[in-house]
Amino acid sequence: MLNQYETVFIATPVLSEIQMKETVQKFKMIITDNGGEIVHEENWGLRKLAYPIQKKSTGFYYLIEFKAEGALIEQLEVQYRRDERIIRFLTFKMEKAAVEYAEKKRRQRESKTVEN
Repeated sequence: MLNQYETVFIATPVLSEIQMKETVQKFKMIITDNGGEIVHEENWGLRKLAYPIQKKSTGFYYLIEFKAEGALIEQLEVQYRRDERIIRFLTFKMEKAAVEYAEKKRRQRESKTVEN
C-alpha cells in the first residue's frame, strides 16, 4: 500500500526558467525512478518569503503530490539537502481527509477553468 505525500520546495530566485524546469524535472525523476507515482503538481512561481533565507527574500515555489513508499522520502530529502538550488523544502504524508480535500479542490478549479 503506497502512502500519498505532498512535497513543496523553494528554489533560489536566481534560476532561469530553463534551470527551474531542470530542477523540477530532477526531483520528479527521483520520485518516479524510485517507484513513486506523481498525482499532481503545481508551479506556484516566484513568491516573497516570510523571512529572508540565505539572504534571499523571494524564491520559486513548486508543489508535487505523489504516491510512494515511505523509504522514498528520505532519498528525496537527501537530494534536496545536496542541491544548492533548493533553499527550503517540506514533505508530509497526506491523511485520507487531506487527499480527498486536495482532489475536491482540483475538481473545483478544473470546473472553473472549463466554464471560463
